[in-house]
Amino acid sequence: MPKPRKTLVSLEATPYYHCTSRCVRRAFLCGEDTLSGQSYEHRRQWIQERMLQLASVFAVDVCAYAVMSNHYHVVLHVDQDQAAAWDNAEVVRRWRAPFTGHPLARRFLDGDSLSKAESQLLKELIAEWRARLVDISWYMRCLNESIARQANAEDGCTGRFWEGRFKSQALLDEKALAACLAYIDLNPIRAAMAETPEASDYTSVQRRIRHALSGRTEGSAQPPELMPFVGNPREDMPKGLPFRLPDYLELVDWTGRALREGKRGAIPSDALPILERLNIEPRYWPFLATQFESRFKGLVGTAYKLKAACATLGYQRTPGLASCRELLT
Repeated sequence: MPKPRKTLVSLEATPYYHCTSRCVRRAFLCGEDTLSGQSYEHRRQWIQERMLQLASVFAVDVCAYAVMSNHYHVVLHVDQDQAAAWDNAEVVRRWRAPFTGHPLARRFLDGDSLSKAESQLLKELIAEWRARLVDISWYMRCLNESIARQANAEDGCTGRFWEGRFKSQALLDEKALAACLAYIDLNPIRAAMAETPEASDYTSVQRRIRHALSGRTEGSAQPPELMPFVGNPREDMPKGLPFRLPDYLELVDWTGRALREGKRGAIPSDALPILERLNIEPRYWPFLATQFESRFKGLVGTAYKLKAACATLGYQRTPGLASCRELLT
């Protein structure tokens, strides 16, 4: 039985979450329908643009994404410290970007004087909006509802566009994070939609590669709309993904080649440094990069991290312990 969202999201356990949404009936509502010949390819652009735009509104960073023909994946990082540092005016401005907001919010930004009762009501509203701006459920709601409305308007119909509520997995440690990032970035290659990471349209890895190439002359090696790779963990660690960008891109390329050649069990002897640092057995890596979503459920990490998160969330049992212990510990 599916678990309520509140039992799957614990920011005390991890700020990283893998979220997935699928179209109804898994129909080709975002790509090109090979049966009818109708192309909906432009809707993949809608999703990509909306996903990145909302990240500039919410206290949420996009770490990786892949927009496929009938579903999409995204890894989100929730930044509670960022939301806590916003003043009230910043919260109101951000909330009014995707929503009209309460009339008091506009008056507050215009500098109008408010009565004591109005000030108290606005204070309560701001506290509510601040909490929503660090909530992945509200982020996904804003993303999916907007796309559904656009698609239904284009098709001249009403009804569901998405299969149901989005699915999420909590990524409890670096091993789970690295495996999930690669799993997402390699989705188009596994689906035979592209042959190389740089040719994988509507993915974060393609965006990172293109920006890295242009950054040689423009000075910025990483796209500002994505959470940056900041290197291996160290003292005074800046905000970002705990890997080196060259290591990660090499890992994705290496994994993609192994998968395309159908050599799931034949791992090159020159295992990449990122696998050694994360203490991931190289022979397990291709399996992690292809079966991540089906093998792991709501919480993903080493056995120790998994047990700790389950205790925090009040679980009676530890779901997925066998898979995490076998592949990640």
